[in-house]
Amino acid sequence: VYLVAATLRPETMYGQTNCFIHPDIMYSVFYATEKEDEVFVATSRAARNMSYQGLTAKNGVVRYVDGLQEVVGRELLGAALKAPLTSYERVYALPMLTIKDDKGTGVVTSVPSDAPDDYAALCDLQKKKPLREKYGITDEMILPYKPVPIIDIPGYGNLAAVTLCEKLGVVSQNDKDKLEEAKKEVYLKGFYDGVMMVGKYAGRKVGDVKKEVQNELLAANEGAKYVEPEKKVVSRSGDECVVALCDQWFV
Repeated sequence: VYLVAATLRPETMYGQTNCFIHPDIMYSVFYATEKEDEVFVATSRAARNMSYQGLTAKNGVVRYVDGLQEVVGRELLGAALKAPLTSYERVYALPMLTIKDDKGTGVVTSVPSDAPDDYAALCDLQKKKPLREKYGITDEMILPYKPVPIIDIPGYGNLAAVTLCEKLGVVSQNDKDKLEEAKKEVYLKGFYDGVMMVGKYAGRKVGDVKKEVQNELLAANEGAKYVEPEKKVVSRSGDECVVALCDQWFV
């Protein structure tokens, strides 16, 4: 069973401490193969997109696991997971209240060292016991997990998200404007100036290894390419559009 997390930053997978699920979003559980030996978990919107991109057994068809076409996110919280490349042997599915069901897969891989939103949400859970109790998150699922230094950015150090959140005075995952500012700065500086600190890519620029890490994950069957419209696109017939892979000819 795979919780299918979407990311634009494969090189940061070394720093995963958990994955995030929105407790109130509806998720779908569906088969990825004809043999029914692989099951994906994502929003129904993402499942539909995947079905047109070779990620389900039949093009345009989503086969749901019986009784699990819709599962509320809180039912998935606390699940123990194995994440690719991270130094943690086991991570957990934790709640994040800012996830949107109309973007990505509804599952967010968490890298608090280099993603301000992830750091803020992780801190909320670590500092607020009532929040943990509300969603059934035990101390062992959250308290031992710390941001992992994976990228050094001149002027920001090796925990850039932590540095920016402290600099801008971010106090919770609800500080949307400050987090957006922090994210733009960290992502821009990280891509152009960041240097990898871990794995076989240590010492190399982030911008140079990004594609290589992606290809490594694809080759190991630990990832798959997924695309979607940048924003909602509706046809004249009123149908929501997807990105589909198909044979094309140009004259």
